[in-house]
Amino acid sequence: MRYSQLFGKTLKAVPAEAEAISHQLLIKAGFIDQALTSGVYTYLPLGWRVFKKIEQIIKEEINAIGGQELFMPTLQPKDLWLRSDRWDHIDPPLFKLKDRHEKELAMAPTHEEVITDLVARFVHSYKDLPLALYHIQNKFRNEMRSTGGLLRVREFFMKDLYSFHSSSEDLDRYYEKVLNAYKNIFRRCGFEVKVVEAVSGTIGGSFSHEFMMVCPTGEDTVIACTKCDWAANIEKTETQACPLCGQPTKKVRSIENGHIFKLGSKYAEKLGAYFTDKDGTKKVIYGGCYGIGLGRLLATTVEAHHDEKGIVWPKSVAPYQVQLISLSNQQPAVSKFAENIYEKLEKAGVEVLYDDREGVSAGEKFADADLIGIPVRLVVSEKTDNKVEWKERKSQEVKLITPEEVAERLTEEK
Repeated sequence: MRYSQLFGKTLKAVPAEAEAISHQLLIKAGFIDQALTSGVYTYLPLGWRVFKKIEQIIKEEINAIGGQELFMPTLQPKDLWLRSDRWDHIDPPLFKLKDRHEKELAMAPTHEEVITDLVARFVHSYKDLPLALYHIQNKFRNEMRSTGGLLRVREFFMKDLYSFHSSSEDLDRYYEKVLNAYKNIFRRCGFEVKVVEAVSGTIGGSFSHEFMMVCPTGEDTVIACTKCDWAANIEKTETQACPLCGQPTKKVRSIENGHIFKLGSKYAEKLGAYFTDKDGTKKVIYGGCYGIGLGRLLATTVEAHHDEKGIVWPKSVAPYQVQLISLSNQQPAVSKFAENIYEKLEKAGVEVLYDDREGVSAGEKFADADLIGIPVRLVVSEKTDNKVEWKERKSQEVKLITPEEVAERLTEEK
């Protein structure tokens, strides 16, 4: 992709209300736009490329534990929410609307009702269980105050996985599989999380865990051990000592990146999801639900990977593998050399953002490259002769290497 043609460029300033560093950097670097209204964002091409890579990581890990992808509707009828007793009792409240027939509908914030109703109509025998279904879809939550950029929004993308089981023991086994898959997802996005026992809120169920990344700008607080990896939700404990090692605990700020729930039979009983067991008896289906907000995960990755110059994307989710910069200064030979490298890398399947802008200083191009944060920066100029300047975003070291070495390194990293 030529930067001169890219829709969405870097900005000199960010909105005054942008307090979270991820909010500031994602807007300034041209990844998202927030001009429409509070808590609603447009993903610009750079941001959408990161989003799709995060989405792919999630799909790979959920598919690996037996998840089947489907897609459920955003508009949900009132009667489903009345049956679950959440039409007027979910927090934050539902976005509600009426169609031309005066029928009341909700804009989906989650899909427990829809998926349980679906399973009730398709699952009849113990042979149909266990079952794990998921989708990635935009959701709507009527937040009172949307803050922190993509960390708290009113329209967002979520991966919600739902599992269905013939017993609570089978649910327990699958819950552990999801817990480990979530750890893998966050690790692949470049950060570690603390798994904390949490309050289930209006989703309900007997048991739930949150996945928290410790971060000074986080909006949540957890109790964490000063020595080992133990942590707990502040609403669940006020202990002064870690129950695992006996060492002192402290309050730390954190960002929630996922929440998983053992729902038990809560929704199945209300929405009529039963199955016939081996002995011919009718039994209730046990369920679990497991959510990850993709935009929040994108923002958290920035919170975990940045410096004073801008974003430092992990290779796994970077919008491009490499940023190529041409400092031609109207030198045709330099421009031709850079074009050659760009074409060869693209042909080799390397993802390249090529800063081919004319009339822009070297300093501005370097600053934009640091702000955007692509893992590798390549520079071609009159000074590099027939070689290329290679610099990794997280390093200060600069090397001169041949175009052949560039291609070899980048294709090996794919």
